[in-house]
Amino acid sequence: MKEVNYKDLRFNPFTLFGNEWMLLSAGNGQTGCNTMTISWGHLGCLWGNNDPTAVVYIRQSRYTKKFVDEEERFSLCVMDKSFKKEMLYLGTVSGRDEDKIAKTGLTPVYADGTVYFAEAKLVLVCKKLYAVDMKKEDFISQEPIVQCYPEGDYHTLYVGKIEKILARDDEYLRPGTCPAE
Repeated sequence: MKEVNYKDLRFNPFTLFGNEWMLLSAGNGQTGCNTMTISWGHLGCLWGNNDPTAVVYIRQSRYTKKFVDEEERFSLCVMDKSFKKEMLYLGTVSGRDEDKIAKTGLTPVYADGTVYFAEAKLVLVCKKLYAVDMKKEDFISQEPIVQCYPEGDYHTLYVGKIEKILARDDEYLRPGTCPAE
């Protein structure tokens, strides 16, 4: 994989999250890690020098939340479509109950203060900047509550500064760009 500059990326963030899915992972080589499949999130610029950021959401009940809360960084991995079966598995089975990463055959890479997967085609390494628990009383519209939270199992929203981007090939790069030095 090669490191790339966020300014050289080209993709549709709506399909990147909504259609391709991602693996949200956190942990370290000493105390372990966990991952989960996500299809909700945002990419953009926020605060300070318009740093590139990723916003992700994790339900309170998810085991991966423990690792994201304990670590300073998390990663987002975009996998090739050939990994849909593994991604579905990682999104439906809890790491509390088994070593679900080992069962998928994915290769964890512990680097840059977090964990990501060698098989990923795009990796975003993010440093946590902000976290807030969603609360029913903060919703302006009741529509999301009815659609997504009938059990009251709200998400925690995390904002992460994208510190490093790794790409396997040029699929996500603007034509004529080069890897970062």
